[in-house]
Amino acid sequence: MSEALQSLLDLLDLERIEEDIYRGRSRSAVVPRVFGGQVAAQAMVAAGRTVPADRHAHSLHAYFLRPGDPGAPIVYNVDRLRDGRSFTTRRVVAVQHGKPVFTLSASFQTYEEGLDHQAPMPSAPDPAALPTGEERLRSYPHLPAETVERFLQARAAVDLRYVDDPPFGDFGTPREPHSQVWFRTNGKLADDPLLHVVLATYVSDMTLLDSVLLAHGRGGWAVGDVVGASLDHAMWFHRPFRADEWLLYDQQSPSASGGRGLGQARIHTQDGRLAVSVVQEGVVRVPREH
Repeated sequence: MSEALQSLLDLLDLERIEEDIYRGRSRSAVVPRVFGGQVAAQAMVAAGRTVPADRHAHSLHAYFLRPGDPGAPIVYNVDRLRDGRSFTTRRVVAVQHGKPVFTLSASFQTYEEGLDHQAPMPSAPDPAALPTGEERLRSYPHLPAETVERFLQARAAVDLRYVDDPPFGDFGTPREPHSQVWFRTNGKLADDPLLHVVLATYVSDMTLLDSVLLAHGRGGWAVGDVVGASLDHAMWFHRPFRADEWLLYDQQSPSASGGRGLGQARIHTQDGRLAVSVVQEGVVRVPREH
């Protein structure tokens, strides 16, 4: 396991301070606030620790309410909304400086047989044939060295490989609002299913709004031609998967309007199983010229 991955796992390992109350810490991100994937992943850890081990996460729905302060701890309060025969529901409120910064509802289910079908996996090149994240980032001379290093540090725990140029790599001309990345953790994980859900939740917030930027030829936060933040995030976990094995994150944007952009995506395992569906809306604004 890489040192960066162990550091991330330590970050996600919350401190229990009271019954159904947990405390997490933060670290710096590419932008000067808590990374949304971090708070969502930590909230899933908090929810999962109050759920029987035989019930696995099947969905989450979250709202980002305020920018998180990376210099302060985050307290996660868990409400046990329901414990049914098949489903368990939890609500988590993340608090900083006495105010909620994030809310999450998550549902867990015992395993059962049922109807089974899925959308086919889209075509994509083998991840081994693609440049690594570091190789691709260092190939763009227009990116400041400081920006490259911040990206590499923020993503060091994950091997994330773009199929095509990301928005910050090739911008100025609108492209199809469709983006693909392969990802896996930089090291093996334990067999705990919740851990793999938590790591996929963490990574899911890294690139989902890229397709919004592509549609308008914008480079994004790395080059400063848009400002924005995540507003809400939803995930449905359809089938078991491992976050330490290659996953294809196929993303597209059906709409942008009113200063907001919508991204929707599917995550497939390398052998073609549809593992996760994801939808996110975010603020995407063009800075005003003075």
